[in-house]
Amino acid sequence: MNTSKHTELANHAWSVADLLRGDYRQSDYGKVILPFTVLRRLECVLAPTKDKVLETHEKFKDKDIDVSKFLRKASGHSFYNVSGYSLKAIANDPAYAAKNLLAYIGAFSENAQEVMDRYDFAAQVKRLDNANLLYQVVGRFADLDLRPDVVSNHQMGYIFEELIRRFSEQSNETAGEHFTPREVIELMVNLLLAPDDDALTVPGVVRTVLDPACGTGGMLSAAEEHITQHNPNATVQVFGQELNPESWAICRSDMMIKGQDPENIKFGNSFSDDGHRGGQFDYLLANPPFGVEWKKVKDEIEREYEALGFSGRFGAGLPRINDGSLLFLQHMLSKMKPVVDGKGGSRVAIVFNGSPLFSGAAESGESRIRQWIIENDWLEGIVALPDQLFYNTGISTYFWILTNRKSKDHQGKVILLDAREHFARMRKSLGDKRKYLTNDQIAEITRLYGQALHAAQDPEHPQHGKVKVFDNDDFGYHRIAVERPLKLRFEITDETLAQVRESKPIQKALDVEAFTAALKPLLGQVWTTKRAAWDAVRSAMAEAGVLWPSGAPFQKALRDAIGVRDPEGEAQLIKGAPEPDADLRDFENVPLNEDVDEYLRREVLTHVPDAWIDDSKTKIGYEIPFTRHFYVYKPPRPLAEIDAELKALEAEIQSLLSEVTE
Repeated sequence: MNTSKHTELANHAWSVADLLRGDYRQSDYGKVILPFTVLRRLECVLAPTKDKVLETHEKFKDKDIDVSKFLRKASGHSFYNVSGYSLKAIANDPAYAAKNLLAYIGAFSENAQEVMDRYDFAAQVKRLDNANLLYQVVGRFADLDLRPDVVSNHQMGYIFEELIRRFSEQSNETAGEHFTPREVIELMVNLLLAPDDDALTVPGVVRTVLDPACGTGGMLSAAEEHITQHNPNATVQVFGQELNPESWAICRSDMMIKGQDPENIKFGNSFSDDGHRGGQFDYLLANPPFGVEWKKVKDEIEREYEALGFSGRFGAGLPRINDGSLLFLQHMLSKMKPVVDGKGGSRVAIVFNGSPLFSGAAESGESRIRQWIIENDWLEGIVALPDQLFYNTGISTYFWILTNRKSKDHQGKVILLDAREHFARMRKSLGDKRKYLTNDQIAEITRLYGQALHAAQDPEHPQHGKVKVFDNDDFGYHRIAVERPLKLRFEITDETLAQVRESKPIQKALDVEAFTAALKPLLGQVWTTKRAAWDAVRSAMAEAGVLWPSGAPFQKALRDAIGVRDPEGEAQLIKGAPEPDADLRDFENVPLNEDVDEYLRREVLTHVPDAWIDDSKTKIGYEIPFTRHFYVYKPPRPLAEIDAELKALEAEIQSLLSEVTE
């Protein structure tokens, strides 16, 4: 089926909006259109075996046995319907449309009924019936041809995707809640599975795939198709979890239609209610929401982090509350199969925006998570994608590919691949999606990723500039605090006297009014050393009959009040060592594989010879500055060229103005 055909079918389903207008808000159209589309698809799938199912039901209905297994066998699927009704028949009896439709839904097997329940379908039936719209809506969907020999499961995914996209637009979903275009899924699955193509052709191979944010199931379907294309006899078991009830219902129904176990698709939040607790999988892939906060499940996540540490899912650290992306990745990594005697292990692929590459300072939650991943040598590569690839957001995205069974030549290394220029422009945009990947571009990126080590080393390779390979340590750094001594001169001015008067420690130590009166004769005097200043102040106080208070707080407060920063002033000491000036403190990132003291000598001491590093403040951080590594300097255009262009524009403007005045 070409794009225009699946768009035509999606338009047919969405045309029901014309009937709903006035009785439903635009944002509620999907609550009717999506479940009816699923219902019609289920009906079309079951149609060829309907008579056989009814015969089987009639044969066993009065017997005290579990007839469900016989009905599933008769239907040829993991679900069935024992009603004699059809949507067309229900539409032709408007007076009893609601009663008959609910009876029809109730005749489905329990797993199919659960799908419809997630849509709160009974409430929609009642609402449509009260508006005298139900029989019309049923009739419109009865005419929608979704038979499997006309619309394959893969093509049905496109239709669901288009309807979900329109629904999300009408509902004003945030950019974080997005759906993955099929060509993006195809590339992601290629990068995830391509290294295993040979292993996937082994007779009788069994592979498990998990998507913990599975949406409508597009990634799971693509992974299954990729494996079975290489080996039609392979057994692929897919698992998923989804929080959105409509998306979950579509995914679950899709799995039922394809013969997968629908019980493997769990409903709920993967963080707080892990539907696959303790499970381990060969392949894990996901496109989790971008930049979505995890405040709702904060208590459960923090409890697991504190109580279980690395025995749980989030031992490496917790990111900021407003972005749970790296929580998803930790969740997935916790479900990798261990490598035993060179066998086992898993591969992981996830879609991120740019934030997880660099957000968070050294030793923040994000940095610790990156450090944990890279030091375990799990990060295989990152691929930068073009912007405007997704329906609901135009931001740039990245594939992270991870594995705990790197090939020998990849061990200790990370691939960065820049595919931002690999795209074609769409003739007509779909929401924010204005670009797409062609089949040739998908093949080229896949091929380049597989050749990354060679392409990065060979300057003659045609894509040499698009791929770089780094050692793991290249992404680590020491966050050092460069200190410089506090240098002061001392003076009594109206400003310093005002500071003396307002100082709480000085107020606490003595009569501040008497003290400031004693200091007034010193107005305008300047001292280059603290000792000289103290001698003058003591003398003035003695002459005024004010006692010098004992204790360090008073002296520090006095120094802070009458001391003025001066590059040529006296360096202040604490127990014989220079006191650092907080205002001059500077933080710098030194690559992990570089000697910090050598860096100080080369980059700092040549400019400020009295600087030093406070080792107690040194922290280790990890970041992946992707854009910096692929930055190419472009010199500004020559001034003569810019000037000529401006003159040409001025001439054009003058010409246009003369036409107007004429």
